[in-house]
Amino acid sequence: MHTVMKNKWWTLVIVCLGTFMLLLDVTIVMVALPDMEHDLGASFSQLQWVTDAYALSLAALLLTAGSLSDRFGRRLIFAIGLAIFTAGSALCGAATSPEMLIFSRAAQGVGGAMLFATSLAILAASFSGRDRGIAFGVWGAITGIATALGPILGGAITTGLDWRGIFYVNVPLGAIALVLTFILMGESKAPYARRIDWAGMITFTGGLFALVYAFTEAGETSWTDSTVLWCFGVAAALLIAFGVVEWKLREPMFDLDLFRVPTFLGGSIAAFCMNGSMFAMMLYFVLYLQNQLGYNAFDAGLRLLVFSAMTMVVATIAGRLTDRVPARWMIGPGLLLVGIGLLTMMGLDAESTWTHLIVGFVLAGIGGGLVNPPLASTAVGVVPVDRSGMASGINNTFRQVGIAVGIAVYGTLFSSKIVDSLRESLGHTRLADHVDGIAKAVTAGDQKALVEKVPADLRTDAADTIATAFTDGLNQLFLISGVVAIVGGVAAFFLIRSKDFVQAE
Repeated sequence: MHTVMKNKWWTLVIVCLGTFMLLLDVTIVMVALPDMEHDLGASFSQLQWVTDAYALSLAALLLTAGSLSDRFGRRLIFAIGLAIFTAGSALCGAATSPEMLIFSRAAQGVGGAMLFATSLAILAASFSGRDRGIAFGVWGAITGIATALGPILGGAITTGLDWRGIFYVNVPLGAIALVLTFILMGESKAPYARRIDWAGMITFTGGLFALVYAFTEAGETSWTDSTVLWCFGVAAALLIAFGVVEWKLREPMFDLDLFRVPTFLGGSIAAFCMNGSMFAMMLYFVLYLQNQLGYNAFDAGLRLLVFSAMTMVVATIAGRLTDRVPARWMIGPGLLLVGIGLLTMMGLDAESTWTHLIVGFVLAGIGGGLVNPPLASTAVGVVPVDRSGMASGINNTFRQVGIAVGIAVYGTLFSSKIVDSLRESLGHTRLADHVDGIAKAVTAGDQKALVEKVPADLRTDAADTIATAFTDGLNQLFLISGVVAIVGGVAAFFLIRSKDFVQAE
């Protein structure tokens, strides 16, 4: 391995700063979405894409970015990632339309993929022995803190300044990190760099995009719409082609043989189900707290802190237990707790307050804290060191795919349930012909404006009907996401085995 050593502790600071920014932007945006929605006049599907564009580009390019860094240098790819992420953040802050914001979020994801793919490899090349354990521990703590602080920081900036501030704050931080990268960080490359799998990257990216677009569009139109069916067909064709490409290549970016190891398969399912359940639901928690209950961004973030703070505290304890407790006994029960927490939140109605969610937040927070520390080590623990980058990249890809697909699927189901609920309530009234328009206004967060247009003597009933439809949609999502988490927990418990870990051989 060719490595130019400089100040390794400054390298840790720079890597942690880049990781902090990219992971913070996964959750910091959530509480600002209603403000973006109203300011830019975004539709509900565009609101989903603000989150999905970031997650999709991050997922699609993680493995390719890792291959590029092995070949051309990890510091170089890290620096390019910082530059793209910072520029994307500036464009997000300057966005004048939903389309510009979505495009800029995708650019952020491209930069984020480069940062995330190189972070651990840079630390591994810069540290050894006991210092490497310290560096990885600090990096792990930063990832937990970034995810936990996202909602409250996003709420504070959005309420105190403006939603654009959550993106502009990245610009000076990114610029400082970029300068420090070239001055203080050494370069490193892999002794043997794999070929860049362009065919795999193109088919995987195209297939994921078509799949998420199909689910999102189905919520706007219908499951039988020609565009939706065509996109599902394209997604299936491209993802099958991706599997064929990876199976035939000598040096694939996504080695399908890894899934023959039960523990790796279980860890991948757990990663998808964790992010595809609780983290994909964050968007809908925010919509409920802000659009339905009327909290501002800061107050909404403060309430979400019940979940994120619990996750961070438990993860700190769980991280110290990973060497003593088998991974299956943390990941499996942890996901079961997440699922039980989501199921506990069911039963919302028009009269409910946010306190109805507290027990579910606590249970899901404990579960998430148990899952995250051992999940990363499970992915890399079942492969030799020289394949740990790919294994970690695949696990992180499953996390981001879980968020992207989860948000898209839940959005479609949420919209459909609201329409069904409104039709049941308004089907025999003079508003029966306007149900679809009312449903779109509800999902777009225009409940108050909608109620104000109703004659004064009917406003109370109209508000109750709309609130009931909204909570009916949420209750369905709690059920489905809870089942997703429980399925992931059961799969993890039965598939993850101590004997699969390389250290045990």
